[in-house]
Order: sequence, then structure tokens, then C-alpha cells
Amino acid sequence: MTPDWQLPPGVDRGLRDYFGSAEMVRGYDEQMAASALAAADIAFCEAAFPSPGRLVDLGCGTGRLAVHFAARGFDCVGVDLSDTMLTQARANAAARGANVEWHAGNLVRLDGLASASFDCAGSLFSTLGMVRGAGHRAAAVAEVARLVKPGGRFVLHVHNRYFRGLGRRRVMAIAVKTAFNRPDAGDVTMPQAYAGAPLTLHHFTRRGAAALLAAHGFRVVSVNAVSVTGRVRPATWRDALSAYGYLLLAVRTTATTP
Repeated sequence: MTPDWQLPPGVDRGLRDYFGSAEMVRGYDEQMAASALAAADIAFCEAAFPSPGRLVDLGCGTGRLAVHFAARGFDCVGVDLSDTMLTQARANAAARGANVEWHAGNLVRLDGLASASFDCAGSLFSTLGMVRGAGHRAAAVAEVARLVKPGGRFVLHVHNRYFRGLGRRRVMAIAVKTAFNRPDAGDVTMPQAYAGAPLTLHHFTRRGAAALLAAHGFRVVSVNAVSVTGRVRPATWRDALSAYGYLLLAVRTTATTP
């Protein structure tokens, strides 16, 4: 077993146990097929990326975004830290006759991919929220900004920090931590479903997610609330407690990434 101090940046034991679980990967595609969010974010990306180009799927899992767009004529690259996920992604691409380049890498540092080499990028199903630590999440967004050409588009999905489905007591505790600028505000830890260490997922505020993109060279075009049924609409203050998460569309500016 890899000691905790040797885990990749932004990865803790719970995440390592999660993405390394063969049981999780075996059921992942079935889980995605049943998810209203998975259908909604693909449809959102279809509208966001109307013309074929070079696309990078960041935290690609078993390849649902990359394979889908490769079949539509895009030149796709899928990136994931999990070799187990990438093995299934290759099988899924072969089954669809889709040509996708697969890359094993940590979103915090993607040295193997050239700067300004993609027309569009996607990071779906709260992948960014799986990265532990605000500094590491900022580094991951900075890497997206490096990879995307000026004028290129980025779709990001995050979970809502104040979603009432988390439970009143938990939402109130999160609100207090947020008010006091606690570094762990938004971190929600739950039992590992696959017999591993507890899994922590960072939940974002609507403004916080948009500010993170804006701080790293993106112009936010839209922030959209996603319901538990997969309905997507422009986010307003009324969605603060009801939105399951947010889908953001941003465009890379020509500004220098900090």
C-alpha cells in the first residue's frame, strides 16, 4: 500500500481507494446510464461545443464525454489518474469505434499535454471537487487555462455547497464554516462505498466556482443550476438551496494565467 505521504498532490486515501476499486469501475457505466445528471451534462456540452475541434476530458473516468464527442468528429483526449478507469475507457471506445487518445495524469499537473492545444475542455461529475485542498484545486484550474487556446471553451460541473439534500444540520455547519473562511468549508466527507477510507468531496458556492475560473484566465459565460432530475437552467439566488449542482460555461481569455 502506498503511504499517505507518497500519494499524488490533491489525492487522499479515500480518493485513492475509490478510483482504484475494480468493483466501482465495473458498475460505473451502469451508474452513469441511470444518472439524470450524466445525461444533462452531455447535452449541455453539446450546446457548448457546437463545432468539432480538439477536446480534453479532464477526469474522464470510463470515457463517456471523450467517447461521445469522438463519435461526433472531435479529436479527443481523455485524462484520468486511475489506470483501472482508463482500461475500461479504452474498452468503451473500442466498442463504439471511437478513436480517443488516453492519458494517465493528475489534473493538478499535466506536463504531458501541450499548452494552448485544445479548443475545448470538460471536467464533469464534480471531478474538481474530488481534488483535495483549495491550492490543488486552483492548480488544476490553472492547468485547464494553460491547455485551452484563447477563445476556447471550458465546461465545469460542481456540486452545490448548500444543497438541502445534504441535510439541514450539515448545511448549517457548512454555512458557519464558510462565514468564518474555514479552509475545509465545503468539504463533505462520507463513508466509502467500496470498503475504502472515507471519501471527501468539495462542494462549491455558485459565486465561488465562478470566481475560481475568473481568477485563472476564464470569462464566465453562464452559471446554470442543475436539479436532481437533470433540469438545467440559468442559476439565480432562488437555487441556493434547491440546486443539486452547477454547470458553468467559460471562455479562455488572452490574459496571462497567474
